[in-house]
Amino acid sequence: MKRERLRIQNKKGHKLQAYLELPVDRKPHYYAIFAHCFTCNSNLTAVKNICKALTAHGFGVVRFDFTGLGRSEGEFAESYFSANVNDLIAVNDYIAANYQAPSLLVGHSLGGAAVIVAASIIDNVKAVATVGAPSTVSHVKHHFSHGIEDVKSKGEVEINIGGRPFKIDKTFVEDFDKVDLPEITKNLRKPLLIAHAPLDKIVGISNAHDLYHNAHHPKSFISLDDADHLLSKAEDSLYVGNIIGTWVGRYFKPKDNTMLDTKGEQLVAHLDVKEDEFTTSIQTLKHDFIADEPESIGGNDFGPSPYDYLSASLAACTVMTLKMYAQRKKWDLEEVYVYITYSKKHSDDLMLETDVPKYIDVLQKKIELVGTLDEAQRQRLTEIASRCPVHKTLITDTIIETELLS
Repeated sequence: MKRERLRIQNKKGHKLQAYLELPVDRKPHYYAIFAHCFTCNSNLTAVKNICKALTAHGFGVVRFDFTGLGRSEGEFAESYFSANVNDLIAVNDYIAANYQAPSLLVGHSLGGAAVIVAASIIDNVKAVATVGAPSTVSHVKHHFSHGIEDVKSKGEVEINIGGRPFKIDKTFVEDFDKVDLPEITKNLRKPLLIAHAPLDKIVGISNAHDLYHNAHHPKSFISLDDADHLLSKAEDSLYVGNIIGTWVGRYFKPKDNTMLDTKGEQLVAHLDVKEDEFTTSIQTLKHDFIADEPESIGGNDFGPSPYDYLSASLAACTVMTLKMYAQRKKWDLEEVYVYITYSKKHSDDLMLETDVPKYIDVLQKKIELVGTLDEAQRQRLTEIASRCPVHKTLITDTIIETELLS
């Protein structure tokens, strides 16, 4: 995944901090904008994970900080709801002018309400996804209800939200009552995905019910099971990103991936050393996947390890070879299971005679055959399993030529 840092000016002249996350080939099929939750910022881990998952579906995703939050300019008191919508419009206009008009808006919590309103204004937006969103904008007022009376008498007060101090004023408070989100949702007429956790303690599940009830088809609901409101667990936020990426494919025309300039090679792998730990994006002409390392050695465990992929290639090649052989012989082979375990074992433990005792790479392959097969057929298939192309590659002399590209 590639990243570009952007500074986008809103209608008040404030510079908004933004990042454009790109697929590994830096050529998105479509663009999306992500709106973060109330008082949060775009560096929330859940936001990054959702954006990362969407890039694997071919999207360029812009995540940005609303006015007065994160590293964007302005004061928090200027980050009232209408201002959030205006920020979304400013980001949309910038991306449309400099890249490609965004087609998807994704919003978390109050950001979900903001993307519904923004989508009702922005013609180029074709689909909307919300995560833990309220069904009314005024819902968020409970976060600062303890300061509303003081605002009426003092004009501006400092309040505490989630352990952090924020200044709010009369405009900030009153703006949350000006937007009729239920009516806007009824008139949206764009595909809407509503993702919500039934046990969300910040924004109750009844909000998802009301949003779904107000929206017109095509509309979809995805339960986030036991996830919390902030999607604190990585598996929850990655699930959300992948669900959105899959869902929106129903409404956007698929496009073939464009490979990086790999000098005619078949596959490219990319790792952002500073940002992604060991999470590596891998792309062939038409497929994207991720490799990673387990958390125990500093990875994010977002995908299989390199040795998992090595084992997977052996297993996949084995089952395909057995299918082709049995099919050619017209044998009744119904299913094949191949189990692979990679390890390193000492030559002494393997009772091998070597010039120098050493550790050796070992791939243990176990095969389970399902079908009406006699013993001779089973033995023959076991022999054939050792003749699949990947198996042969692994046990014969292999030359790997390494070249540094300028």
